[in-house]
Amino acid sequence: MKTEEILTTLTAMFPDAHCELNHRNPFELAVAVVLSAQTTDAAVNKVTPQLFERYPDPASLAQAPLSEIESCIQRIGLYRNKARSIQGLARELVERFDGEMPQTMEELITLPGVGRKSANVILSVCFGVPAIAVDTHVERVSKRLRLAMPNDSVLEVEKKLMRKIPRSQWSHAHHLFIFFGRYFCKAKNPQCQDCPFTSFCREIAQQKRSSARRQPEKTAA
Repeated sequence: MKTEEILTTLTAMFPDAHCELNHRNPFELAVAVVLSAQTTDAAVNKVTPQLFERYPDPASLAQAPLSEIESCIQRIGLYRNKARSIQGLARELVERFDGEMPQTMEELITLPGVGRKSANVILSVCFGVPAIAVDTHVERVSKRLRLAMPNDSVLEVEKKLMRKIPRSQWSHAHHLFIFFGRYFCKAKNPQCQDCPFTSFCREIAQQKRSSARRQPEKTAA
């Protein structure tokens, strides 16, 4: 199946695929993305309303007592480290960018807690820059659907997807892959029985090989 056919099928499956981190502006999305590391978007969305009500802009978050930031987000994993990261991010925005979110990859990745994946999310969602952010879902789906090799790094996966998908579809494809990986092609217990991609999926092939190895050998009569 060609890449365009995969995207067409995924669009039919998830016509409303979008960024599920609640935010009202680039600053809020950047904070939410940092908080989402090794944490579900749903968990982040439970703590950010209180956080953003108290600290609606970089200046207020930069000046907040660290313990109060921690208390707002303590229900998510690694909250102490993340509290330091989002406060550091806010301070950098105030001191270096006049409180505004930069709009280039080079500048974004200099912010605390913001790596290439996070920067791609911010660029795509907030500024309409075509980008493919490779998180765990995108990586898993890409490798299972043979759009990348099993041992490819995250950056290699990103580059391969950028070559195979038209630039105008990068951002949409990113959300499609996330929804497919999050709600259908899960890391554990994927819904293989209902999947339209079983004819070439690496997961299915691996399951068949494992099943064949478990079959007892037939003995001669």
